[in-house]
Amino acid sequence: MRLVARPEWQALQRHAEASGGRTLRGLFDADPGRGERLAAEGAGLYMDYAKQRVDDETLRLLFALAEARGLEARREAMFEGAVVNATEDRAALHVALRAPEDARIVTGGEDVVPAVHAVLRRMAGFSERVRDGRWTGADGRRIRNIVNIGIGGSDLGPAMAYQALRHYSRRDLCLRFVSNVDPADFHEAVRDLDPGETLFIVCSKTFTTQETLANARAARAWCVAALGEDAVARHFVAVSTNTEGVRAFGIDPDNMFGFWDWVGGRYSMDSAIGLSTMLAIGPERFRELLDGFHAMDLHFRSAPMARNLPVLHGLLAIWNTNFLGAGSHAVLPYADYLARFPAYLQQLAMESNGKSVTVDGEPVDYATCPVVWGEPGTNGQHSFYQLLHQGTPLVACDFIGFCQPLAGEAGQHDLLMANLFAQGEALAFGRQDPGLPPHRHFAGNRPSTTLLGDRLTPHALGALVALYEHSVFVQGTIWDIDSFDQWGVELGKQLAKTTEAELADPGAALGHDSSTNALIRRYRERGKGGATNA
Repeated sequence: MRLVARPEWQALQRHAEASGGRTLRGLFDADPGRGERLAAEGAGLYMDYAKQRVDDETLRLLFALAEARGLEARREAMFEGAVVNATEDRAALHVALRAPEDARIVTGGEDVVPAVHAVLRRMAGFSERVRDGRWTGADGRRIRNIVNIGIGGSDLGPAMAYQALRHYSRRDLCLRFVSNVDPADFHEAVRDLDPGETLFIVCSKTFTTQETLANARAARAWCVAALGEDAVARHFVAVSTNTEGVRAFGIDPDNMFGFWDWVGGRYSMDSAIGLSTMLAIGPERFRELLDGFHAMDLHFRSAPMARNLPVLHGLLAIWNTNFLGAGSHAVLPYADYLARFPAYLQQLAMESNGKSVTVDGEPVDYATCPVVWGEPGTNGQHSFYQLLHQGTPLVACDFIGFCQPLAGEAGQHDLLMANLFAQGEALAFGRQDPGLPPHRHFAGNRPSTTLLGDRLTPHALGALVALYEHSVFVQGTIWDIDSFDQWGVELGKQLAKTTEAELADPGAALGHDSSTNALIRRYRERGKGGATNA
């Protein structure tokens, strides 16, 4: 049965139409305890969803839809290592990456937990040698600079985590991240670094990712020009599964850290892809990060739906997207350390759920993933909050904050958090004053959720990321799509391989559409001015 024809979906549609005139102000007036009642807590995070445009009947109907879609059974299937990535015939076992050593998680007849912990031990040993100076460069100097080369999940997760946990990082280690195939990205990352003190981490599961290998080859040439061919083995390590490709590059396979095909790139920041994170914050803090992930995993698996943060978060996204018509979702962290968190969530959500066919390949006739975007508060208040408050699109918002600061004056942190609380209140209730002109009216009734933690620790970051991972899973289950494949990223990359050869050969015949042909001809004529190192 098509999703929109299901009685549970139809009931939600009727409910949305019947309650379309209600306001958050009215809901709060009718229920003075709403603010305390519509909240849940788990893994150290407190979620206030009282400012969402829902009542008890909305929640009841959403839970009924989740039950009809088999959410609990699918959740168990994922945790137990079943094939939930149907189009690639794989499990999706990112939860195994943070499972304790005595856990048992089997997929394909193999308990994967021992292999996970073996890699973690190797990562920890290597990190300790770099951090204490035992691992040196080719000329015997200690490593002071670490450059992570990857793209997608091999960049967004580690870059976000380093920024988020910078308070805990070794300040005598300089970490940089290179992802864009634009040569300027690599050039700017290394222009002030000493090759003899620089370690590169090349992150590519297959060791064939075009952009990553282009940057890795540029790094290799930069290193060899300064230190000689033999230096590669001391200045490069790999996160990959392609032993032969790693060896051919010049990296000792003993310095290769593996992971598995049941780890999707956007779910991999707590695998060996997190090696740069571990180097920055140390193995003990990295273990705290994993413990935060695991705490949210346990909460998601065991808490009843009415108190389950990922379930509530995911179902509220369904309500906002499919029944209130919110086409985008703003993530607004009031923590400057989380500056890269919205970008990280863009991939997590939109690569996972940006789908237009069901698991069975049937076209969907309902909205799936909203556009995810955002910036840290208070910067965003002076940028796009005008649209949030008075614009015509409805944008669902997540505010993220912490009760205790990591740095600076407590009074200034109070100012930061006062803005967080004020913005949620203003979006919900607006301002209607007949004495003011229309352009100073605020309609309010804009839905938001607030996620509050005590302090931005590694544990808190792990729990926060896992919350969103599982929320994405909940949404994908409701929409009947495969949240773990990403075929949509392939076509443009395949076409680029053909076009790259055409750009290099001015005499090559062009067989594209007239627009693409004209662009290529113009590039051929004007794009060969040569690079500059100025």
